[in-house]
Amino acid sequence: MNRTYEVLIVGGGVTGSAILYTLSAYTNIDKIALLEKYNDFGLVASHKDNNSQTLHFGDIETNYTIEKAATVKAAAGMVKAYVEKHAKHTFKKFPKMVLAVGAQEVAQLEQRYTQFKKLFPHLKKIGRKEIARIEPNVVKDRSPDEPILALYSTDGYAIDYGKLSQSFAQHAQQKNKHITLSLGTEVHTITRCGALYKAATNKGDFYAKVVVTAAAGHSLVFAYELGYGKDFILLPVAGSFFCAQNALNGKVYTMQLKKLPFAAVHGDPDVSNPQDTRFGPTAKVIPMLERHHYKSVKDFFRLFEFRWDAILSILHILSDFTILRYILKNILYDLPWIGKLFFLPNVKKIVPSIKARQLHLGCAIGGIRPQIVNTKTKTMAFGEAQIVGDNIIFNITPSPGASTCLQNAENDTNLIVTFLGKNYTFNKAQLTNDLKL
Repeated sequence: MNRTYEVLIVGGGVTGSAILYTLSAYTNIDKIALLEKYNDFGLVASHKDNNSQTLHFGDIETNYTIEKAATVKAAAGMVKAYVEKHAKHTFKKFPKMVLAVGAQEVAQLEQRYTQFKKLFPHLKKIGRKEIARIEPNVVKDRSPDEPILALYSTDGYAIDYGKLSQSFAQHAQQKNKHITLSLGTEVHTITRCGALYKAATNKGDFYAKVVVTAAAGHSLVFAYELGYGKDFILLPVAGSFFCAQNALNGKVYTMQLKKLPFAAVHGDPDVSNPQDTRFGPTAKVIPMLERHHYKSVKDFFRLFEFRWDAILSILHILSDFTILRYILKNILYDLPWIGKLFFLPNVKKIVPSIKARQLHLGCAIGGIRPQIVNTKTKTMAFGEAQIVGDNIIFNITPSPGASTCLQNAENDTNLIVTFLGKNYTFNKAQLTNDLKL
């Protein structure tokens, strides 16, 4: 078999499959292969049980600056256009709001609305009476003296990113019959072999001029093997969700706490079963790169290696009492029987009338966020990360990577075409035109 390609993509989640789609549909690159270790697309971080299923625009995410919100809004708009045109089976629409509780939060949200209303003209500022009409359980049993305010939109998307990954792959095959999709193919190592890269797998060796890894935390493992990214380690944050029946009609986010890098607790109807509301995520640090797969513990320690810079970076992060207290609290939430009692106040902020007996910890729900840590600055680097080498790209895409997958794919496609040389073209104008509503 001729296993030499122009481009090799490692990882069949929503990031890797989006890159496959843009390369197949909008470039003249002919020989492309995608390797995925599982037997279908989108079964790890993109699986509906391993993320919040939200298409983030930056309107109700109060941890976003206005600059980041503008960037995310444009990128999420590309995904919105794709699913509306090509993949209606992958999503459901729900109303959404960000809720402020108490005088301090209300004042902060008022100020935010003033800053963001031009960027998000669809956002509506609503008070208690209208909140009660849209989300009765948010107001039920809440003290009438407690100030509340919300920013509200009807344009909320819950997306099954696993199904979206499958859709990208199917459309890529329709555009380019010559691409190779190799499922059940686990990449063991990536090495340089002259002018090519060699990916050694359980199904033999694959060669390519250009390689793109889209394997979440494992992308950094591959980068280390080739001498890249040595200033980074990963702090794998496992998120879990508590579930309750018929608690909310739509998505309800809460105000982000200052200094915390992880999303504040929110309530979301499940994309496959809207009567089931998921509250979370919780966040606990665990030494593995893939949730519930203990083989990945070894991969974590391949990055950590008990180096002094890695240890000092973790200690520096945990020296912030706000972060340390948050992490310790989140450990309690997974305790059997009593964990939900510790978590209950977070849910009551959204649904005051809820009782502990109505909550249960979602079984096998929740994935891993590969939080990047810069060992030079000893700080966490928020958002997506990318390492670009010699004809190789390593993508590490925690939230909002799924929401920005097509924009990231466009950026990667630009780089790939540049790597391959002047005979290769990218029809960016056509991509932009196709992903408009």
